[in-house]
Amino acid sequence: MTDHRTPYSVYIHIPFCVHRCAYCDFNTYAGMQSLMPAYVVAICREIEIVAHSAPQLLTAHTIFFGGGTPSLLSARQFESILKVIQDCFTLTEEVEISLEANPGTVSMEYLRNLQSLGFNRISLGVQSIHTEELRLLGRIHDTYDVIEAVNWARQVGFTNLNLDLIFGLPEQTLERWQATVEFILGLKPDHLSLYALTVEQGTAFGRWAKQGLLPIPDPDIGADMYEQAGETLEKEGYKQYEISNWAKAGRECQHNLQYWRGLPYLGFGAGAHGFANKMRIANIIRIRSYLERLSVKNSNRDFPFPVSPATVSKTKISKWVEMQETMMTGLRLTREGVSAEEFLKRFEVDIREVFGKEIDELYTMGLLVWDGQVVHLTKRGRLLGNQAFMRFVD
Repeated sequence: MTDHRTPYSVYIHIPFCVHRCAYCDFNTYAGMQSLMPAYVVAICREIEIVAHSAPQLLTAHTIFFGGGTPSLLSARQFESILKVIQDCFTLTEEVEISLEANPGTVSMEYLRNLQSLGFNRISLGVQSIHTEELRLLGRIHDTYDVIEAVNWARQVGFTNLNLDLIFGLPEQTLERWQATVEFILGLKPDHLSLYALTVEQGTAFGRWAKQGLLPIPDPDIGADMYEQAGETLEKEGYKQYEISNWAKAGRECQHNLQYWRGLPYLGFGAGAHGFANKMRIANIIRIRSYLERLSVKNSNRDFPFPVSPATVSKTKISKWVEMQETMMTGLRLTREGVSAEEFLKRFEVDIREVFGKEIDELYTMGLLVWDGQVVHLTKRGRLLGNQAFMRFVD
């Protein structure tokens, strides 16, 4: 199956925030909401340029608005972007349209308007239910906002709802984390994403930790939290399908599966990344620089697919690198893993011929399961995933 016939995923990056969270390492900016109208126009122009440069009309089966805080955009602004996507792509009948939202930025009317536009999946950045933890993280919502947002989403008809949580916070206890998980389960989400806190350089957390003002989370307690939550979710009927993600049957995030399966996607907006036509591309990160590049004078010429005026780096992916990435991202899929048959079909070479030594080594370490047909991580391997992934990097 060629790249252009495979259904694409479309990612739209909305980098605006009311307030930048203390742990955030994403390409986000606070206090620049006045640029949102111009940014929407630029996004629409970038989509048109890239889609029209493709060798044929592309099919898209997922659309994902991430950020930042995409829910700062108005329903009308989303309508403008979706209209351009509908004009430029063939959308599948069951297209998944997702929005990341801060629980403190939505209302019932807003969610109803989004649903009427075709959004069918909402992902709420809950992170914690404890006031002091939310304050430490720099979140602008409280637990009451979470309950309201979930109730409103259900009332207007959303049947695919994800809640994000962070564990391994400074001084967070196992008991407090378990209370968070049990409270969240009471809201009956369809999907849960559980992320271990990483203290990144350049963030407020990173600066505080360097100055000795923030206790570094204990990785052993974090591992206990991860295992305990996994057992609790399994009992409640959630299936773990990726290292950090659990879902009810049929509620897996199709957009993220596209990434983990190494399938093509297009990224639009400041700092967005894409992978298409055997090429990995990245956009300029600053909002004003992005707007300048998408101005009429700078975007009124031809660009080779999938490059846009905002592109600052493009890397042709060799067969060898693609095979390595297939192992690293595929192993994140805890049940699906990497299929030997699919590997052979995609690369015309046997998986063991390329990675037999690495598979045997990780199998001996108890990190991989290999039955001759599929390779995937063991439960221990999920905790030590980086030990497995690093074997497939030069």
